[in-house]
Formats: sequence, C-alpha cells, structure tokens
Amino acid sequence: MLLMGGTAIEKNLLLFMIACSSTYAGCATTIDLQETQGKFDTEIRALKEENAGIRKDTAKNDQAITDIRRRIADIAADMTEIREDMESLKGDREVLGKGESDIRAEFLRKDKEFGDIKNLLDQLSSRMNVIENLLEIGRSGNQAPKGEKGVSDDSKKAITAKTEKESAYNSAYEAFKEEKYEKAREGFHDFLKQYQSTEYSDSAQFWIGESYYFERSYEQAILEYEKVIKNYPQGNKVPNALLKQGFSFLNIGDKSSAKLLLEQVAKNYPGTNQARMARAKLAEIK
Repeated sequence: MLLMGGTAIEKNLLLFMIACSSTYAGCATTIDLQETQGKFDTEIRALKEENAGIRKDTAKNDQAITDIRRRIADIAADMTEIREDMESLKGDREVLGKGESDIRAEFLRKDKEFGDIKNLLDQLSSRMNVIENLLEIGRSGNQAPKGEKGVSDDSKKAITAKTEKESAYNSAYEAFKEEKYEKAREGFHDFLKQYQSTEYSDSAQFWIGESYYFERSYEQAILEYEKVIKNYPQGNKVPNALLKQGFSFLNIGDKSSAKLLLEQVAKNYPGTNQARMARAKLAEIK
C-alpha cells in the first residue's frame, strides 16, 4: 500500500528497509550454516576417531585371535606329539612286557636248575656219609681177628659173633645202597633189636633216617635222626644227624628250625665236612 500510494522518499525508505531486512536474514542464515557445519565437522572427527579406535581395537582383537589360534595350533601339535609318544610307549611297554616274560621264564628255569643242584648236593652229602660208613666198616673188618690156630674157644665165639653182626649190618646196608629203602629199614631194625649197643648201632639208626629222607618223608626222617642224637650222643653220626635234620626242616618249610640246627652244626663241629655244608646251606637261606 505504501508503494502504491506513498511518496518517492517513502518508497525508497521502504525499499531500503526491505533490502536491509533481506541482508540481515541472509547473514543469519550463513552463521547458522557455519555453526551447523562446525557441528558436523566435530561429529565427523569424533566418528573418525571412534572408527580409528574401533579399527585399532579390531586389529588388537584380530591379533589376539591370531595368538589364540597359534596357541591352539601349538597345543594341537603338542597333543599329536603326546599321542605319538603314547603310542611309542605302548609299543615299548609291549616289548618290555615280552622282555619281562622272557626274564621271568629264565629266572624260573634258573631257579629250577638251582633247586636241582641243591637236591644233588643233598644227595652227595648222603652219599659221602655212605662212603664214610663204608670206610669205617672196612677198617673194622681189617682189624678183626682171623681165627688162626691156637685161638681159644671164647675168641672163636667172639669172632663168629662179630662176623654175624657185620653180616646182618652189611645185608641191610646193601639193600640201602640198592635203594630198596623199606627192605633196608627192616634189616636195620632187626639189627638194632639184636645189637642195641655196638659200633654199628648209631650208623644203623642213621641209615633208617636216611631211607626216609630219600623217600622224601622228611618228618619221619627227623624223628629217626633224633634217635641217633638221643640214643648215641657219643657216636660219630651225631653231626650227620643234626645236619640232615636241618635239611629236612628246610624241605618242609620250617626255616627257623633249620637255621638253628645248621648253626649248631657249624658251631659245635668246626673244621668238619658237616660244618662246611651247614654254612653253605645257611648262606642260601634268606
């Protein structure tokens, strides 16, 4: 309305005011845009920094994952090596098991051989006693009177009695040597009934014990050896009887009694074959 009806001055003033108003409005819009742009720039920088941080964290995570995967791979390799070692050990164990079986079999074989040797030594011991007894018989026979002319009747009777005594003893002993142990026992028992106290009586009683020993009737042998010790304490068969009692107790598993008897032989009869055999047997007993 002013433009249409006003003066030129008014028109110009109005135009100036509109121009100023437009200019001011344009200036305000530019400032707002600049502020907004600044905010955007700030946010963008923050986003970039955040993104950089995320990437950095991601890289760290990737590295951590890589390290974990590497450790897993190492563990897997270790597990594989352990399995291989276990398989190897299993094979070694099988080999060792086989070796152990071989060793055990060899040990049993050696133990049997050792047992056979011990039995042989025991038998040799008894055979030595047999030989000693034979030597005694031989010496006694060589010392016997010959029954020559001029010998009195009493002497002849004595010679006859001695011959009969030796014959009875030798007959039983021959059965013993032939391993006819029951027959030998009968002969020695008959001999002892008739000749209770002679130079052969302790030997006869000892061979009765030996006959049971060779039949492996060790408990009965112990009882018969005891008769040698009790009935003929001054005879020369006492060390043998004690020794064989010790062997017999050992054979029935009574190591304590065996050790006591063998120690007695070693102590009371030093320097004899019986003492040496007792010490050797003691060394075997654990």
